[in-house]
Amino acid sequence: MADPYGVPQAGAEAPAMPALRWEEPPEGPVVVLLDQTRLPAEETELVCTDVPALVQAIRTLAVRGAPLLGIAGAYGVALAAVRGFDVAEAAATLSYARPTAVNLAYGVRRAVAAYDEALAAGGTVEKAAAAALAEARAVHAEDARASARMAELGLELLGELLPGGGHRILTHCNTGALVSGGEGTAFAVALAAHRAGELRRLWVDETRPLLQGARLTAYEAARAGMAYTVLPDGAAGSLFAAGEVDAVLIGADRIAADGAVANKVGSYPLAVLARYHHVPFVVVAPTTTLDPETEEGALIEVEQRAGHEVTEISLPHVYVGGAETGVALPVTPPGAQAYNPAFDVTPAELVTAIVTEAGVVSPVTRDALAEVCSTSRFGKSRSGNGMMAE
Repeated sequence: MADPYGVPQAGAEAPAMPALRWEEPPEGPVVVLLDQTRLPAEETELVCTDVPALVQAIRTLAVRGAPLLGIAGAYGVALAAVRGFDVAEAAATLSYARPTAVNLAYGVRRAVAAYDEALAAGGTVEKAAAAALAEARAVHAEDARASARMAELGLELLGELLPGGGHRILTHCNTGALVSGGEGTAFAVALAAHRAGELRRLWVDETRPLLQGARLTAYEAARAGMAYTVLPDGAAGSLFAAGEVDAVLIGADRIAADGAVANKVGSYPLAVLARYHHVPFVVVAPTTTLDPETEEGALIEVEQRAGHEVTEISLPHVYVGGAETGVALPVTPPGAQAYNPAFDVTPAELVTAIVTEAGVVSPVTRDALAEVCSTSRFGKSRSGNGMMAE
Protein backbone atom coordinates (compact mmCIF):
# COMPACT_ATOMS: atom_id res chain seq x y z
CA MET A 1 0.00 0.00 0.00
CA ALA A 2 1.00 3.65 -0.34
CA ASP A 3 2.21 5.19 2.91
CA PRO A 4 2.15 8.98 3.27
CA TYR A 5 5.23 10.45 4.85
CA GLY A 6 7.12 13.69 5.01
CA VAL A 7 6.36 17.02 6.59
CA PRO A 8 4.01 19.19 4.54
CA GLN A 9 5.63 22.40 3.36
CA ALA A 10 3.86 25.67 2.79
CA GLY A 11 4.70 28.96 1.18
CA ALA A 12 6.04 29.96 -2.20
CA GLU A 13 9.61 29.97 -0.89
CA ALA A 14 9.60 26.28 0.04
CA PRO A 15 11.39 24.06 -2.52
CA ALA A 16 8.96 22.09 -4.63
CA MET A 17 9.19 18.31 -4.42
CA PRO A 18 9.55 16.39 -7.69
CA ALA A 19 6.30 14.96 -8.97
CA LEU A 20 7.80 11.45 -9.11
CA ARG A 21 11.07 9.79 -8.23
CA TRP A 22 12.60 6.34 -7.72
CA GLU A 23 14.28 5.64 -4.39
CA GLU A 24 16.08 2.64 -2.93
CA PRO A 25 15.88 2.75 0.89
CA PRO A 26 17.24 -0.22 2.90
CA GLU A 27 13.82 -1.88 3.06
CA GLY A 28 13.54 -2.02 -0.73
CA PRO A 29 12.95 0.14 -3.82
CA VAL A 30 9.92 2.42 -3.97
CA VAL A 31 8.24 4.93 -6.25
CA VAL A 32 7.73 8.23 -4.44
CA LEU A 33 4.97 10.59 -5.61
CA LEU A 34 4.02 14.14 -4.73
CA ASP A 35 0.36 13.72 -3.75
CA GLN A 36 -1.40 16.13 -6.09
CA THR A 37 -4.75 15.67 -4.38
CA ARG A 38 -3.42 17.69 -1.43
CA LEU A 39 -2.06 20.63 -3.38
CA PRO A 40 -1.88 23.55 -2.97
CA ALA A 41 -2.57 23.31 0.78
CA GLU A 42 0.34 21.01 1.50
CA GLU A 43 3.20 19.21 -0.19
CA THR A 44 3.05 15.62 0.99
CA GLU A 45 4.49 12.51 -0.60
CA LEU A 46 3.16 9.00 -1.12
CA VAL A 47 5.51 6.04 -1.04
CA CYS A 48 4.42 3.18 -3.32
CA THR A 49 6.00 -0.15 -2.45
CA ASP A 50 4.01 -2.17 -4.98
CA VAL A 51 1.97 -1.84 -8.16
CA PRO A 52 -1.49 -1.87 -6.50
CA ALA A 53 -0.46 1.19 -4.49
CA LEU A 54 0.74 2.93 -7.64
CA VAL A 55 -2.45 2.04 -9.52
CA GLN A 56 -4.50 3.48 -6.66
CA ALA A 57 -2.47 6.68 -6.83
CA ILE A 58 -3.11 6.89 -10.58
CA ARG A 59 -6.85 6.32 -10.26
CA THR A 60 -7.27 8.84 -7.44
CA LEU A 61 -5.21 11.43 -9.37
CA ALA A 62 -2.47 11.61 -6.75
CA VAL A 63 -0.27 11.25 -9.81
CA ARG A 64 -1.71 12.48 -13.12
CA GLY A 65 -0.98 14.07 -16.48
CA ALA A 66 -0.27 12.12 -19.66
CA PRO A 67 3.56 12.37 -19.82
CA LEU A 68 3.98 11.67 -16.11
CA LEU A 69 1.62 8.70 -16.33
CA GLY A 70 3.93 7.22 -18.96
CA ILE A 71 6.86 7.66 -16.61
CA ALA A 72 4.88 6.21 -13.71
CA GLY A 73 3.88 3.21 -15.80
CA ALA A 74 7.49 2.45 -16.70
CA TYR A 75 8.66 2.76 -13.10
CA GLY A 76 5.72 0.61 -12.00
CA VAL A 77 6.93 -2.24 -14.20
CA ALA A 78 10.45 -1.79 -12.85
CA LEU A 79 9.10 -1.82 -9.29
CA ALA A 80 7.33 -5.12 -9.89
CA ALA A 81 10.42 -6.61 -11.53
CA VAL A 82 12.91 -5.51 -8.88
CA ARG A 83 10.65 -6.65 -6.03
CA GLY A 84 10.03 -10.02 -7.68
CA PHE A 85 6.34 -9.65 -8.52
CA ASP A 86 4.64 -10.91 -11.68
CA VAL A 87 5.70 -8.42 -14.36
CA ALA A 88 3.04 -9.38 -16.91
CA GLU A 89 0.27 -9.02 -14.35
CA ALA A 90 1.66 -5.69 -13.15
CA ALA A 91 1.87 -4.41 -16.72
CA ALA A 92 -1.73 -5.35 -17.48
CA THR A 93 -3.00 -3.68 -14.30
CA LEU A 94 -1.03 -0.51 -14.91
CA SER A 95 -1.93 -0.18 -18.59
CA TYR A 96 -5.66 0.07 -17.88
CA ALA A 97 -5.53 2.15 -14.71
CA ARG A 98 -6.75 5.11 -16.79
CA PRO A 99 -7.92 4.41 -20.35
CA THR A 100 -7.62 7.72 -22.20
CA ALA A 101 -3.99 8.74 -21.65
CA VAL A 102 -2.02 6.76 -24.22
CA ASN A 103 1.30 7.59 -22.55
CA LEU A 104 0.55 5.25 -19.65
CA ALA A 105 0.48 2.14 -21.83
CA TYR A 106 3.47 3.46 -23.79
CA GLY A 107 5.64 3.67 -20.68
CA VAL A 108 4.54 0.23 -19.56
CA ARG A 109 5.36 -1.27 -22.97
CA ARG A 110 8.83 0.27 -22.99
CA ALA A 111 9.78 -1.19 -19.61
CA VAL A 112 8.23 -4.60 -20.34
CA ALA A 113 10.06 -4.82 -23.67
CA ALA A 114 13.39 -4.10 -21.96
CA TYR A 115 12.63 -6.73 -19.32
CA ASP A 116 11.63 -9.37 -21.88
CA GLU A 117 14.59 -8.64 -24.14
CA ALA A 118 17.02 -9.08 -21.26
CA LEU A 119 15.48 -12.46 -20.40
CA ALA A 120 15.47 -13.55 -24.03
CA ALA A 121 19.17 -12.75 -24.26
CA GLY A 122 19.84 -15.20 -21.44
CA GLY A 123 19.99 -12.71 -18.62
CA THR A 124 18.94 -13.46 -15.07
CA VAL A 125 15.75 -12.13 -13.55
CA GLU A 126 17.89 -9.61 -11.66
CA LYS A 127 19.48 -8.37 -14.88
CA ALA A 128 16.08 -8.18 -16.53
CA ALA A 129 14.78 -6.10 -13.62
CA ALA A 130 17.78 -3.79 -13.94
CA ALA A 131 17.03 -3.43 -17.65
CA ALA A 132 13.43 -2.47 -16.89
CA LEU A 133 14.61 0.15 -14.40
CA ALA A 134 17.14 1.54 -16.87
CA GLU A 135 14.38 1.83 -19.47
CA ALA A 136 12.10 3.64 -17.01
CA ARG A 137 14.88 6.10 -16.30
CA ALA A 138 15.34 6.56 -20.06
CA VAL A 139 11.61 7.30 -20.50
CA HIS A 140 11.91 9.84 -17.68
CA ALA A 141 14.96 11.55 -19.19
CA GLU A 142 13.47 11.60 -22.69
CA ASP A 143 10.36 13.32 -21.43
CA ALA A 144 12.45 15.98 -19.70
CA ARG A 145 14.30 16.66 -22.96
CA ALA A 146 11.02 16.69 -24.87
CA SER A 147 9.59 19.23 -22.45
CA ALA A 148 12.52 21.59 -22.96
CA ARG A 149 12.32 21.30 -26.73
CA MET A 150 8.54 21.88 -26.79
CA ALA A 151 8.99 25.01 -24.71
CA GLU A 152 11.54 26.28 -27.21
CA LEU A 153 9.43 25.47 -30.27
CA GLY A 154 6.24 26.73 -28.64
CA LEU A 155 7.82 30.07 -27.80
CA GLU A 156 9.02 30.41 -31.39
CA LEU A 157 5.51 29.63 -32.63
CA LEU A 158 3.99 32.27 -30.35
CA GLY A 159 6.44 34.77 -31.80
CA GLU A 160 5.26 33.89 -35.30
CA LEU A 161 1.56 33.94 -34.45
CA LEU A 162 1.67 36.94 -32.12
CA PRO A 163 4.60 39.21 -32.99
CA GLY A 164 5.39 41.87 -30.45
CA GLY A 165 5.08 39.88 -27.22
CA GLY A 166 2.80 40.85 -24.39
CA HIS A 167 0.95 37.56 -24.72
CA ARG A 168 -2.28 36.94 -22.82
CA ILE A 169 -2.54 33.16 -22.75
CA LEU A 170 -5.53 31.11 -21.63
CA THR A 171 -4.85 27.58 -20.43
CA HIS A 172 -6.98 24.72 -19.14
CA CYS A 173 -6.28 22.01 -16.57
CA ASN A 174 -2.64 21.57 -15.48
CA THR A 175 0.29 21.02 -17.81
CA GLY A 176 3.39 22.00 -15.85
CA ALA A 177 6.12 20.12 -14.00
CA LEU A 178 3.42 18.24 -12.09
CA VAL A 179 2.62 16.26 -15.26
CA SER A 180 6.09 15.86 -16.72
CA GLY A 181 9.66 14.74 -16.31
CA GLY A 182 10.59 18.34 -17.14
CA GLU A 183 8.71 21.63 -16.89
CA GLY A 184 5.62 20.40 -18.65
CA THR A 185 3.88 20.84 -21.98
CA ALA A 186 1.59 23.85 -22.53
CA PHE A 187 2.58 25.43 -19.22
CA ALA A 188 6.25 25.08 -20.17
CA VAL A 189 5.61 27.26 -23.22
CA ALA A 190 3.88 29.90 -21.10
CA LEU A 191 6.75 29.69 -18.62
CA ALA A 192 9.25 30.23 -21.44
CA ALA A 193 7.27 33.30 -22.52
CA HIS A 194 7.34 34.56 -18.93
CA ARG A 195 11.11 34.14 -18.70
CA ALA A 196 11.53 35.93 -22.02
CA GLY A 197 9.48 38.86 -20.72
CA GLU A 198 6.75 38.17 -23.27
CA LEU A 199 3.92 36.97 -21.02
CA ARG A 200 1.47 39.68 -20.03
CA ARG A 201 -1.10 37.45 -18.33
CA LEU A 202 -1.78 33.74 -17.83
CA TRP A 203 -5.51 33.12 -17.66
CA VAL A 204 -6.09 29.93 -15.65
CA ASP A 205 -9.38 28.07 -16.08
CA GLU A 206 -10.33 26.61 -12.70
CA THR A 207 -11.10 23.32 -14.51
CA ARG A 208 -14.12 21.81 -12.83
CA PRO A 209 -14.98 19.51 -11.22
CA LEU A 210 -11.57 18.72 -9.68
CA LEU A 211 -10.05 22.19 -10.07
CA GLN A 212 -6.71 21.18 -11.57
CA GLY A 213 -6.32 24.73 -12.86
CA ALA A 214 -7.20 26.55 -9.65
CA ARG A 215 -5.30 24.13 -7.41
CA LEU A 216 -2.34 23.07 -9.54
CA THR A 217 -1.68 25.50 -12.39
CA ALA A 218 -2.11 28.48 -10.07
CA TYR A 219 0.26 26.74 -7.62
CA GLU A 220 2.92 26.40 -10.31
CA ALA A 221 2.35 29.90 -11.71
CA ALA A 222 2.69 31.44 -8.24
CA ARG A 223 5.97 29.62 -7.66
CA ALA A 224 7.31 30.89 -10.96
CA GLY A 225 6.31 34.48 -10.24
CA MET A 226 4.03 34.62 -13.26
CA ALA A 227 1.22 37.14 -13.64
CA TYR A 228 -1.85 34.90 -13.51
CA THR A 229 -5.57 35.10 -12.90
CA VAL A 230 -7.92 32.21 -12.09
CA LEU A 231 -11.38 32.26 -13.67
CA PRO A 232 -14.46 30.03 -13.64
CA ASP A 233 -14.58 27.83 -16.72
CA GLY A 234 -17.84 29.46 -17.76
CA ALA A 235 -16.23 32.92 -17.75
CA ALA A 236 -13.87 32.14 -20.64
CA GLY A 237 -16.40 33.34 -23.21
CA SER A 238 -16.56 36.80 -21.70
CA LEU A 239 -12.76 37.03 -21.85
CA PHE A 240 -12.78 36.23 -25.56
CA ALA A 241 -15.60 38.68 -26.18
CA ALA A 242 -13.62 41.40 -24.42
CA GLY A 243 -10.57 40.72 -26.59
CA GLU A 244 -8.50 39.67 -23.57
CA VAL A 245 -7.16 36.36 -24.98
CA ASP A 246 -4.33 36.24 -27.52
CA ALA A 247 -3.86 32.46 -27.61
CA VAL A 248 -5.10 29.26 -26.00
CA LEU A 249 -2.49 26.68 -24.97
CA ILE A 250 -3.53 23.24 -23.77
CA GLY A 251 -1.97 19.81 -23.38
CA ALA A 252 -3.34 16.46 -24.53
CA ASP A 253 -3.91 12.95 -23.23
CA ARG A 254 -4.24 11.35 -26.65
CA ILE A 255 -4.03 12.62 -30.22
CA ALA A 256 -5.66 10.40 -32.82
CA ALA A 257 -4.26 9.78 -36.30
CA ASP A 258 -6.67 12.32 -37.78
CA GLY A 259 -5.41 15.04 -35.43
CA ALA A 260 -8.36 14.98 -33.02
CA VAL A 261 -7.20 15.86 -29.52
CA ALA A 262 -8.48 14.33 -26.29
CA ASN A 263 -7.84 16.62 -23.34
CA LYS A 264 -9.40 17.56 -20.02
CA VAL A 265 -13.13 18.13 -20.39
CA GLY A 266 -13.78 21.77 -21.21
CA SER A 267 -11.07 21.96 -23.87
CA TYR A 268 -13.45 21.54 -26.82
CA PRO A 269 -15.60 24.57 -25.88
CA LEU A 270 -12.42 26.65 -25.70
CA ALA A 271 -11.52 25.53 -29.22
CA VAL A 272 -14.94 26.61 -30.49
CA LEU A 273 -14.61 29.98 -28.76
CA ALA A 274 -11.11 30.44 -30.14
CA ARG A 275 -12.22 29.70 -33.70
CA TYR A 276 -15.16 32.13 -33.48
CA HIS A 277 -12.94 34.89 -32.09
CA HIS A 278 -10.00 34.19 -34.47
CA VAL A 279 -7.64 33.27 -31.62
CA PRO A 280 -4.92 30.60 -32.11
CA PHE A 281 -5.70 27.31 -30.37
CA VAL A 282 -2.43 25.44 -29.79
CA VAL A 283 -1.92 21.93 -28.39
CA VAL A 284 1.44 21.10 -26.80
CA ALA A 285 2.20 17.40 -26.34
CA PRO A 286 5.15 15.02 -26.75
CA THR A 287 5.21 12.49 -29.57
CA THR A 288 4.40 9.80 -26.99
CA THR A 289 0.87 11.27 -26.89
CA LEU A 290 0.35 10.71 -30.62
CA ASP A 291 -1.60 7.51 -31.21
CA PRO A 292 -1.53 6.44 -34.88
CA GLU A 293 -3.45 3.28 -34.02
CA THR A 294 -6.54 5.31 -33.11
CA GLU A 295 -7.75 6.32 -36.57
CA GLU A 296 -10.10 9.13 -35.53
CA GLY A 297 -11.18 11.09 -32.51
CA ALA A 298 -14.54 9.35 -32.25
CA LEU A 299 -12.69 6.12 -31.40
CA ILE A 300 -10.87 7.53 -28.38
CA GLU A 301 -12.11 5.92 -25.19
CA VAL A 302 -13.13 8.73 -22.84
CA GLU A 303 -12.84 7.93 -19.15
CA GLN A 304 -16.06 8.37 -17.19
CA ARG A 305 -15.42 9.28 -13.58
CA ALA A 306 -17.53 8.94 -10.44
CA GLY A 307 -20.57 11.16 -10.15
CA HIS A 308 -19.70 12.29 -6.63
CA GLU A 309 -16.90 14.42 -8.07
CA VAL A 310 -19.69 16.61 -9.48
CA THR A 311 -22.35 16.28 -6.80
CA GLU A 312 -19.96 16.93 -3.90
CA ILE A 313 -17.18 19.38 -3.15
CA SER A 314 -14.31 17.73 -1.31
CA LEU A 315 -12.40 19.83 1.19
CA PRO A 316 -8.67 19.27 1.84
CA HIS A 317 -7.57 16.57 4.24
CA VAL A 318 -7.44 17.78 7.83
CA TYR A 319 -6.41 16.24 11.14
CA VAL A 320 -8.98 15.94 13.92
CA GLY A 321 -8.00 14.39 17.25
CA GLY A 322 -4.80 13.05 15.70
CA ALA A 323 -6.66 11.26 12.91
CA GLU A 324 -6.83 12.31 9.28
CA THR A 325 -10.24 13.03 7.83
CA GLY A 326 -11.75 14.54 4.72
CA VAL A 327 -14.97 16.48 4.29
CA ALA A 328 -17.32 16.25 1.31
CA LEU A 329 -20.08 18.82 1.02
CA PRO A 330 -23.09 17.88 -1.13
CA VAL A 331 -24.04 20.56 -3.68
CA THR A 332 -26.97 18.76 -5.31
CA PRO A 333 -30.20 17.23 -4.00
CA PRO A 334 -29.89 13.63 -2.78
CA GLY A 335 -30.01 11.15 -5.64
CA ALA A 336 -29.00 13.66 -8.35
CA GLN A 337 -27.45 12.02 -11.39
CA ALA A 338 -24.15 13.37 -12.75
CA TYR A 339 -22.46 13.26 -16.15
CA ASN A 340 -18.71 13.33 -15.51
CA PRO A 341 -16.46 12.60 -18.50
CA ALA A 342 -12.82 13.26 -17.68
CA PHE A 343 -12.03 14.40 -21.22
CA ASP A 344 -13.57 15.74 -24.40
CA VAL A 345 -12.32 15.50 -27.99
CA THR A 346 -11.48 18.51 -30.18
CA PRO A 347 -11.49 17.90 -33.97
CA ALA A 348 -8.34 18.74 -35.91
CA GLU A 349 -9.97 21.54 -37.88
CA LEU A 350 -10.25 23.59 -34.68
CA VAL A 351 -6.55 23.17 -33.80
CA THR A 352 -4.17 25.83 -35.10
CA ALA A 353 -1.03 23.82 -34.37
CA ILE A 354 0.29 20.86 -32.43
CA VAL A 355 3.70 21.43 -30.84
CA THR A 356 5.79 18.29 -30.27
CA GLU A 357 9.48 17.90 -29.49
CA ALA A 358 9.96 16.67 -33.07
CA GLY A 359 8.38 19.73 -34.64
CA VAL A 360 5.28 21.87 -34.99
CA VAL A 361 2.42 20.54 -37.09
CA SER A 362 0.36 23.29 -38.75
CA PRO A 363 -2.05 22.82 -40.38
CA VAL A 364 -2.96 19.66 -38.53
CA THR A 365 -3.40 16.88 -41.07
CA ARG A 366 -3.27 13.11 -40.99
CA ASP A 367 -0.20 13.03 -43.25
CA ALA A 368 1.71 15.58 -41.18
CA LEU A 369 1.04 13.65 -37.97
CA ALA A 370 2.07 10.40 -39.64
CA GLU A 371 5.35 12.06 -40.56
CA VAL A 372 5.91 13.09 -36.94
CA CYS A 373 5.22 9.54 -35.79
CA SER A 374 7.74 8.15 -38.27
CA THR A 375 10.44 10.63 -37.26
CA SER A 376 12.86 9.51 -34.60
CA ARG A 377 12.90 11.57 -31.42
CA PHE A 378 14.71 14.88 -31.96
CA GLY A 379 15.35 13.84 -35.56
CA LYS A 380 14.96 15.99 -38.62
CA SER A 381 11.81 15.76 -40.71
CA ARG A 382 11.32 16.36 -44.40
CA SER A 383 7.58 16.86 -44.06
CA GLY A 384 5.98 18.99 -46.68
CA ASN A 385 2.77 19.32 -44.70
CA GLY A 386 3.57 22.28 -42.52
CA MET A 387 5.62 20.49 -39.86
CA MET A 388 8.48 22.72 -38.80
CA ALA A 389 11.13 20.37 -37.44
CA GLU A 390 14.67 20.81 -36.21
